[in-house]
Amino acid sequence: MDLINIAQETFHIEADALYKMAERLDQNFLDAIELIIATKGKLIITGVGKSGLVGAKMAATFASTGTSSFFLHPTEALHGDLGMIGKGDTLIAISSSGESEELTKILPHIKRFDIPLIGLTGNRNSSLAKYADVFLDISVEKEACPLNIAPTTSTTLTMALGDALAVALMNKRGFEKEDFASFHPGGSLGKKLFIKIKDLMQTESLPIIDTQTTLKEAIVAMSEGKLGTVLIVDEADKFIALLSDGDLRRALMQEGFSLEHLAIDYASKNPKSYHDT
Repeated sequence: MDLINIAQETFHIEADALYKMAERLDQNFLDAIELIIATKGKLIITGVGKSGLVGAKMAATFASTGTSSFFLHPTEALHGDLGMIGKGDTLIAISSSGESEELTKILPHIKRFDIPLIGLTGNRNSSLAKYADVFLDISVEKEACPLNIAPTTSTTLTMALGDALAVALMNKRGFEKEDFASFHPGGSLGKKLFIKIKDLMQTESLPIIDTQTTLKEAIVAMSEGKLGTVLIVDEADKFIALLSDGDLRRALMQEGFSLEHLAIDYASKNPKSYHDT
């Protein structure tokens, strides 16, 4: 049994399904985009099992790329969470067979809310396809699973379709990196664009000494400040030098070193500074 070949075949099967999906995209895809663009409320994603897991990921992707979205579990919907749906919302329902019991039970209630329904299913004759205002075909020739049972190819294809919708919507809306960063303030891009020096810097209880402070006194101030450094200011209280623990280590190696010397003699002078705007 060559497991490398098996793994490669899995990639080939799923990649082939993606290529075929790309080739069969039609007006229905564009109709789905227009429905979502016209949505005044939330874009709600629902599904059970593996489809539900894919749906949760899709909702997260939509939400982080400019389309307000959340995932709704069909079973929870039947027990009160239908109240999360409102006028102006649009629903995407996912089911490979289009006949998932939990999902089909909520379809009549979705229609009662009179909101658009986009159905992602591999069965165009299914209950989901018939209820849907827009049908997107997620059928696959076969699963990568050797038993052709476990959702593998189908879940990959469905997730890719969700990505395609999200990316198309980003382009339609003119979604920029600044918009992305605003939804990801904890990420690298968000920090670069939104976190200012003033948000990070310590401004209270700073260890500050003057130009006449000895190195011995500076070490005491550095220890009390617990920042590993002291700031040196001139007679006008202008910041002119920085004495760090690294400066101290280098000072110890200098000939004639003395704790009674002035700290300014061992400090890094004219340090770079930045004024936040």
